[in-house]
Amino acid sequence: MTEDRHKKAQFETEALVHLDALFGLALRLTGGDAARSEDLVQDAILKAYRAWDDFRLGTNCRAWLMTILRNTFINEFRSQQRRPSAVEFDEVADRSVFAEVAEEDPAGGFFERLIDDEVIAAIDDLPEEFRIPVVLSDLEGLSYQEVSEIMGIPVGTVKSRLFRARKRLQAKLHSFAREMGYVS
Repeated sequence: MTEDRHKKAQFETEALVHLDALFGLALRLTGGDAARSEDLVQDAILKAYRAWDDFRLGTNCRAWLMTILRNTFINEFRSQQRRPSAVEFDEVADRSVFAEVAEEDPAGGFFERLIDDEVIAAIDDLPEEFRIPVVLSDLEGLSYQEVSEIMGIPVGTVKSRLFRARKRLQAKLHSFAREMGYVS
């Protein structure tokens, strides 16, 4: 087997099995934008493949890939901050104000999405330094150590940020939880 084939086979076996987890993280980072998430995962996988020779087999490939994805997201975010955003008139004009009413069961659809939308919106509103640990730990199920490695910060800092982020979420979602009858 040639060196390129061996590298490709190793990469497929070790890295590509984590595509779903990467896409889930990308969705959370991009605020649910599927197209941007797909692009982000594609860019991260390409960078990972190019750097595959630097990866040490036997270490945590998932955490390594998520680090690459996170850094790609941050770099993309920073470059977008420097550019003004353009909006096409046709894009805005085609949006229906009554899209929710067009559903067959609008009330059912509304209540199915309500909890997820409220919680996800609250997570999306967190500052990045708090949002990323919450996404990695609470939504992706990574350990504190894995979050620490991905973010490049000490485990104690991960715990502190998670504590503070959860307190913010608790405060933000308290009235919602009361309305829904989860707390009194």
